[in-house]
Amino acid sequence: MAKFRRRTCIILSLFILSIFSLMMGLKLLRPNTATFGAPFGLDLLPELHQQRTNHLGKNFDSQKSDRINSETNSKNLKSVEITMKPSKASELNLEELPPLNYYLHVFYYSWYGNPQFDGKYIHWNHPVLEHWDPRIAKNYPQGRHNPPDDIGSSFYPELGSYSSRDPSVIETHMRQMRSASIGVLALSWYPPESNDENGEPTDNLVPTILDKAHKYNLKVTFHIEPYSSRDDQNMYKNVKYIIDKYGNHPAFYRYKTRTGNALPLFYVYDSYITKPEKWANLLTTSGSQSIRNSPYDGLFIALLVEEKHKYDVLQSGFDGIYTYFATNGFTYGSSRQNWASLKFFCDNHNLIFIPSVGPGYIDTSIRPWNTQNTRNRINGKYYEIALSAALQAHPSLISITSFNEWHEGTQIEKAIPKRTSNTVYLDYRPHKPGLYLELTRKWSEKFIKERATYAVDHSLPIS
Repeated sequence: MAKFRRRTCIILSLFILSIFSLMMGLKLLRPNTATFGAPFGLDLLPELHQQRTNHLGKNFDSQKSDRINSETNSKNLKSVEITMKPSKASELNLEELPPLNYYLHVFYYSWYGNPQFDGKYIHWNHPVLEHWDPRIAKNYPQGRHNPPDDIGSSFYPELGSYSSRDPSVIETHMRQMRSASIGVLALSWYPPESNDENGEPTDNLVPTILDKAHKYNLKVTFHIEPYSSRDDQNMYKNVKYIIDKYGNHPAFYRYKTRTGNALPLFYVYDSYITKPEKWANLLTTSGSQSIRNSPYDGLFIALLVEEKHKYDVLQSGFDGIYTYFATNGFTYGSSRQNWASLKFFCDNHNLIFIPSVGPGYIDTSIRPWNTQNTRNRINGKYYEIALSAALQAHPSLISITSFNEWHEGTQIEKAIPKRTSNTVYLDYRPHKPGLYLELTRKWSEKFIKERATYAVDHSLPIS
């Protein structure tokens, strides 16, 4: 009898342990009903900083225990450096590839640099960002990363700490996008002589990017960043600059609307920072700086973060919304459970809805205090769940965050295993470095087929 009781206790203990393990695994997926938690890098969401700082301070102690061990770097390892060399890129036979999907866009960053092409490392040596609460900041390291072995990313690129100015790198990127059946890259853009706080001006790279994109029949649209003092007046000048300088290039992207017009499309990051009244000056027909019905008219897509921003978008005169963030549950817009209602709202107001999907998220190499927003890739499952959710919303377009935002771990670009004396980088094993390009290609083909079935009902452009 005693043996039977011991056996029963052991079985019961194992059962409880398995249930606990299952719950922890599901936690990595962060279901749609999860609360938002404190947002990462509030420098990315400026006006939301004050609203949420107090909430973060109260809950940070519990969030510290919410680390995802399978998605964090292992430090202080006593091992020799091991680096897999990049595989040789084979030439693509364009005729053997599936057709490009010009309704599938991917966010692309050209802000990386290295000594060979730029005289120094740019962005790979990203600083470790301090938390805005000094009580929390003191618990984390400070300083900068030290490339080439120590970079501001939890993953390591197959191409190494490359320069975005290297023509062979640009070509390889275009080849990877082409193999994934992505039709359009949304290029992160700052005006000439402007740049993000960790980078250098990159507008002079646009001609090369356009040329390389054209070689693979890709198109380029512009993701306008929140450059200093962005407002209605200088936005008009910058849109005019882009169209005048690049608008005649064969790779310049135009979206065919329901009325048959082909217009340039501009993603406007952090659009909510600018008051709707200012945007209305530019984006409504009666505005004092109106761009409408001019040679510089286009489709302007706002970033939707909070639900209330829907009405700001209407007042501003934007043509659509996108959600950008790859972290499900981080914002109202990035929460997949809200995509159906956002699509319904957009349909009712003649707006374009563009959900953004990503393969995962981890930015702890530059924001070590932000573990609560990490999303495990789960060997591609997280990405496929996001793509499936996007297709269910029957969108006009889908955007991917991102091709190569390595700092936030949202890249679909090829990554390799790498180990140094104090860091083990994450990778895509047991799959190959091209896993996320292959998954993108699979879902791009599915999107083409499904879109053709609902485009007629929704009066969407088919070609």
